[in-house]
Amino acid sequence: TDHQTPSKRPQDPPEETGRRGQNPKPPHPQHPQELDQRQEMLCRNALRLRTAVRLTAGPVWEKSPANLYHERVLDHYNNPRNVGSLNKNDSDVGTGLVGAPACGDVLKLQIKVENGKVVDARFKTFGCGSAIASSSLVTELLVGKSIDEAMQIKDKEIAKHLSLPPVKLHCSMLAEDAVKAAIKDYQTKQEKKKAILASSVVEAPSSPLSPSLNVSI
Repeated sequence: TDHQTPSKRPQDPPEETGRRGQNPKPPHPQHPQELDQRQEMLCRNALRLRTAVRLTAGPVWEKSPANLYHERVLDHYNNPRNVGSLNKNDSDVGTGLVGAPACGDVLKLQIKVENGKVVDARFKTFGCGSAIASSSLVTELLVGKSIDEAMQIKDKEIAKHLSLPPVKLHCSMLAEDAVKAAIKDYQTKQEKKKAILASSVVEAPSSPLSPSLNVSI
């Protein structure tokens, strides 16, 4: 009978050794302060690189997908128009307070109407740069318009002017909702004002010679 050659058992790979045949020591953990300094240095280098790319690319940078904010958004964000509040108790002032649950943005928009036209508009916004820019722009669009014209302001007009990306379209929708809410509040106040004036009108007293007047002799 043929004798089968026993299979050799694979040997374990040799352990790594140092120069003198000793096992290498595990790397010594860096001090937390050294890690912080290294992280800070990396952040500074990334910021320098980002700035250099932006200066080199010029207008192309503004249109790149990485930069979500258009120059008009940055303008309204850095220099917002008509920030502030109006007297909410004024019958000629309409206040709209709306929010976007998806992102947490909140916008308070107020308009002042005289002779059927918006003469002033103020806003306060808690949200991202696109939300602030949309609020600032809509106040400029409102001033000088009649109530009917103001109702025609749509979110698409705001988004187109600011070149908002799809992920920021909810900001322009928020501005449109605030306009409608402010106008509705103003109209409600005007209806109450008319009702109060109508109820306060005192009818003229009856004539002394009126037959309905009872005179005791």
